[in-house]
Amino acid sequence: MRHPEKSLLCLSLLSAQALGRMTFPNCVSGPEILTTNLVCNKTASPAERAASLISAWNITEKLVNLVDKSLGAPRLGLGAYDWWNEALHGVGWSVGVAFKPSGEFSHATSFASPILLSAAFDDDLVYTIADAISTEARAYSNSGNGGLDYWTPNINPYKDPRWGRGSETPGEDPFRIKGYVKALIDGLQGNENITKVIATCKHYAAYDLEHWGGIKRYEFDAIISMQDLVEYYLPPFQQCARDSKVKSIMCSYNSVNGTPACASTYLMETVLRDFWEWTDENQYITSDCNAILNFHEDHNYTTTAAQSAAVSFISGTDSICEVGTNTDVAGAWNQSLLPEPVIDQALRRMYEGLIRAGLFDGPDATPYRSLSWKDVNTLEAQVLALRSAAESIVLKKNDGLLPLNIDNDTSIALIGFWSDARNIAMLGGYAGIPPYYNAPLQAAQKLGFQVATATGPVKQTASDTDTWTTAALEAANKSDIVMYFGGNDMTIESEELDRTSIAWPGAQLALIQKLSALGKPFIVVELGDQNDDTPLLNDDNISAVLWAGFPGQDGGTAVFDVLTGKTAPAGRLPTTVYPAEYVDQVPMTDMSLRPSGTSPGRTYKWYDKAVLPFGFGLHYTTFKASFGIDALVNKTYDISQLLSSCNLKYVDLCPFETVGISVKNTGNVTSDFVALAFLSGEHGPAPYPIKELAAYTRVKEVKAGEAKDAKLSLKIGDLARVDDRGNTVLYPGTYEFLLDVPTQDTVSFELTGEAKTLIEFPEPPADLGEGNGHEKFTPK
Repeated sequence: MRHPEKSLLCLSLLSAQALGRMTFPNCVSGPEILTTNLVCNKTASPAERAASLISAWNITEKLVNLVDKSLGAPRLGLGAYDWWNEALHGVGWSVGVAFKPSGEFSHATSFASPILLSAAFDDDLVYTIADAISTEARAYSNSGNGGLDYWTPNINPYKDPRWGRGSETPGEDPFRIKGYVKALIDGLQGNENITKVIATCKHYAAYDLEHWGGIKRYEFDAIISMQDLVEYYLPPFQQCARDSKVKSIMCSYNSVNGTPACASTYLMETVLRDFWEWTDENQYITSDCNAILNFHEDHNYTTTAAQSAAVSFISGTDSICEVGTNTDVAGAWNQSLLPEPVIDQALRRMYEGLIRAGLFDGPDATPYRSLSWKDVNTLEAQVLALRSAAESIVLKKNDGLLPLNIDNDTSIALIGFWSDARNIAMLGGYAGIPPYYNAPLQAAQKLGFQVATATGPVKQTASDTDTWTTAALEAANKSDIVMYFGGNDMTIESEELDRTSIAWPGAQLALIQKLSALGKPFIVVELGDQNDDTPLLNDDNISAVLWAGFPGQDGGTAVFDVLTGKTAPAGRLPTTVYPAEYVDQVPMTDMSLRPSGTSPGRTYKWYDKAVLPFGFGLHYTTFKASFGIDALVNKTYDISQLLSSCNLKYVDLCPFETVGISVKNTGNVTSDFVALAFLSGEHGPAPYPIKELAAYTRVKEVKAGEAKDAKLSLKIGDLARVDDRGNTVLYPGTYEFLLDVPTQDTVSFELTGEAKTLIEFPEPPADLGEGNGHEKFTPK
């Protein structure tokens, strides 16, 4: 969405003025031209029904339904429909979603943001939350307050700590993102014949820059090697399209290797639809909002709006999202740039999606149609919202102060910009209206603690006028324990707002140091994405540091559940914590992952100087994690034999081994334990990654002194590497399997024989837009 600095106000206005309200066509008593159309015949295939519907439209009706604010076809009893609905971590503000001022459909459950939820490494929890979100989304659509499609999840790998939208994603590791995505899509789309809600994986592809160094996302050309593209940027989308069969994908603003993503026949047709076979349900692609306008305004790819519209549809885009009215679909048709068969194909894909979601099937066709206001913000959803934050929070430092052993006579100072409910920063981006908002102050009050409060700075520098320190020190001086709630909010990092610094904001760090100097028990709780925590970790007067991401409607309760030990912390960092100087070592526009003369490397796979590494997380107890006695130890596997025993269509999905582990709680606090296992070794093309995540699971409620067994499953594809042509290859060599961060146990095994290609990736043409006719329009 463009211009997010005004996003909440704009979206609230847009929501209130949404294009009509969604209505379900009446196949019983609607116009005869509708009731006699095959679209109303539930025994026909969705593709046949969609084709019949579109064949009944005239060209005027077709043209007005190619954009997100589709006008429908009143002549057929088909109402307007807005495709722009958001549900990143709960039903959210968007053009298609209408929150009422009060009463029914005035709010929706707000869960933790994806970056925090991902830290739980609990895909069952991700699924359950996605199922709850889709239930509420369906209730909104049934009442005409929302649509049947939702533009979530954001699955671009978060490789650069400056990116303003990193908190919308599950983190930096493609393997982790794939697991998160699988669970999320299953929960959103459901497992019935009728789609619960249409999920949309975004932003395809290689989108991770907003506005940096004078370059905006609308004009950015991401230059990427085939190795990095296939190895890092595309795996989450392969999961979406090939393996999870998501119903929709959004193409991104940026260009990839010279061609705007929404004009790339290579990305949308060759890779997505042909190679990944994302055609089984004639799924559709929507553009990001104004991404087609960018063709001629920013990328200099075409010269007119009509040309841009034509190129996008011919290249494989099926619907154009626009902010305002800037898409010249009519001009593309009138100038004979856009053939009617291309128009029909796009519309058939879009409406087949709605048909599969039951738009034309009547209220008795699926239990989903019975969902209503009573299914929004249920007690179960409220518990899930709390769990989504509490079970994900990461403990970065603890000198033994936590869990707090205090009574109601203990006084606590709550200091910082998000310490009370006057600031809604805990919700993060793409939020809706929560039913309630429990900040740290509200949580502390409910527990009966004596509290003193003071606000704090956000993005101010140490040289700005200080209006906060006096009150903060006053609150701290009269309290037994000091808690500081700081970090980043949406004024520091958000859509269209990348960071230039990843150090703690200057005024915040100055206040932290003054509070630390008091020598009292001192806890820092960090909001938003990662800052360089070196000054906090090295300060002996700071007792504990927790990272809370954007924890949602019950974030304050979640934080105090962890502080008091009601929930033992078990989250693990889904991103690397980089030192502040990292931003001076590599430009955001450098898309390469491997270290070079101009880059120290990106992510934990290629960078080894982290302040805190990917996967780090402390507990209130201690654990001994080890591999089982027979787990891969010194085993040898012949590559040819491994592959000959695989009967799956996609060889990379064939099972390799299931490895047993033991997790023993050697401390005295019951706690969950996230088991992370990595592969390492010198096999395949150099340079070699330090290690790569290959398996994970969350072991629940391990009691003091207890040992629990768990399983880690490896697929053949998890062992493979990507060569410089983008092919996925299984190489011979010695492989090390590493357990935990830092490593607690290691086993090794060997693959023998000749290297075998598992996936031969399609070679790109020199022109990624080849075949879309753009060469007639591109300015010379």
